[in-house]
Amino acid sequence: GSPRHYAIPVKKGFDVFGITITQNQVIVIITAFILMFLIHYILQKTKIGKAMRALSDNMDLARISGIDVDRVILWTWVISMGLAAAGGVLYGLVTSVRPNMGWVLLLPMFAAVILGGIGNPYGAMAGGLIIGLSQEISTAFLPTEYKLAVGFTIMILVLLLKPEGIFKVTRT
Repeated sequence: GSPRHYAIPVKKGFDVFGITITQNQVIVIITAFILMFLIHYILQKTKIGKAMRALSDNMDLARISGIDVDRVILWTWVISMGLAAAGGVLYGLVTSVRPNMGWVLLLPMFAAVILGGIGNPYGAMAGGLIIGLSQEISTAFLPTEYKLAVGFTIMILVLLLKPEGIFKVTRT
């Protein structure tokens, strides 16, 4: 069949320091912070989160100390899939939902993880903020088509100058 169109009423936004923010954007921001704090809680306070951290440090030692490695890997995938689904829904709230919508975000997400340091979720969040802001600020003096190139350039510079990322994980 043919595509179906639905009339969605345009919601008026409100101004915050001269920036117009829509209701959907507020929902996305609040939900993202809730998910971020939930992941922090899971990783720091729960048994499965501590097992995930132990497994990421040393899989063999985790296995020897009695951690069910297969169960931890399964839960890591389940949580990751849930976060990916939530990210897709949240992204769809502020843009349009298309089958290929993730491809545009793939390079900036990868650059954010590299920038923040692989294995450091807080570094990845900070890296995402840095990449996102630098891409948006670059549109003031570069055509918007080069936004992805800005993220890619930052990623290459970090790989060349500081391959462990700017927020290096310190293992204890």
